[in-house]
Amino acid sequence: LIIRTSVFILIMFLARHQSKRLLTGARLSLNNYSRAFSQSDTEIPIVDMTPFMEDPTSEASKVEVKKVAEAFHKFGVVVIKDPRVDEQHNDEFVDMLEKYFEVSDGKRDARPEHHYQVGVTPSNTEVPRNHSETMAKLADSEKPLTAVEPEADPKWRFFWRIGSKPEKTKYPSLNADPVIPEEFPEWSETMDMWGTKMLSALHTLAGMTAVGFNLPPNSIQDLMNCGPHLLAPTGSDFNTYNKVNTVLAGYHYDLNFMTIHGKSRYPGLYVWLRDGRRVPVKVPTGHLIVQAGKQFEYLTGGHVLAGFHEVVINDATVQTIETRKNEGKSLWRVSSTLFGHIASDNTLEPLGHFSTEETKQKYPPMDAGQQVQAELDAIALGNSPQK
Repeated sequence: LIIRTSVFILIMFLARHQSKRLLTGARLSLNNYSRAFSQSDTEIPIVDMTPFMEDPTSEASKVEVKKVAEAFHKFGVVVIKDPRVDEQHNDEFVDMLEKYFEVSDGKRDARPEHHYQVGVTPSNTEVPRNHSETMAKLADSEKPLTAVEPEADPKWRFFWRIGSKPEKTKYPSLNADPVIPEEFPEWSETMDMWGTKMLSALHTLAGMTAVGFNLPPNSIQDLMNCGPHLLAPTGSDFNTYNKVNTVLAGYHYDLNFMTIHGKSRYPGLYVWLRDGRRVPVKVPTGHLIVQAGKQFEYLTGGHVLAGFHEVVINDATVQTIETRKNEGKSLWRVSSTLFGHIASDNTLEPLGHFSTEETKQKYPPMDAGQQVQAELDAIALGNSPQK
């Protein structure tokens, strides 16, 4: 009887201990899911846009709006959940772009006369700006893999205009007609489907941002109307580039207002936070990541800084390449990216309370189209017969 009782007590103790371990594991798993980045002291908030869409004045909405304002100021990046966007939509888009990059010659669909702002941009065309001064300020552990004198990116890109075009503009080359690859009859429908969903997410996020920064609710959205918004998937060929530490997209910031990405099938994207830390991006399935661009920095007088990022091949990328190769899947890394812009003929300048004597000197008024053209010149995409 004593032996039986002892065995029963031991079994009950082990069962209770295992239950605690399982519960703790579940909590850790949930906590890990709620974080978009893995740094122990860095929590990029995941913003649920639903409360704001249902009632911008609700208490739940105010909580999410505060997250947006704090995240953009502190980190320059935020992860969002938009109920209008499903992972299936992302998959449909990426499937088609994988097939396109596998067959494109990089010439027929290119439009260098429009600064490559529509159609395909082939590999080794775009050169990141030289950010050696910024890189020198980073700790050795946080420096990018990009060379101090950056080389042309091996990535490809395709630009597809999303949203309404302006009736009149001083910048026609930034608002050119689209290029439609003839081998893909579903091209326009698929591109417009994903691009419209991404732009709608940015439009809502712009409204949340304005409220969070105590600006008129529609102030940023109005500036975006008829902007040269570009669905801009990149393609990286892992049949050719597959070595660890290969830089696919050099260290850079984006020239536009906000950049939004769906989940990629290959890891390798890193972002730099305002404090200089280099962080790998892990986007939960069904979510989107949004990073601030240079136009955002301009409108806030530097309260929000344009976020630097880089895409490289790391150990996890190589593992994914091997797995997908064994499964007979595409070895092209496609990013489901959209660049949200301020309309070309609208003025870039610090808004509302962000406008001070100091910020107006640092960020003098200029057309958004003028700012874009200057940035394109700097990354070797601005040279064309129209320039």
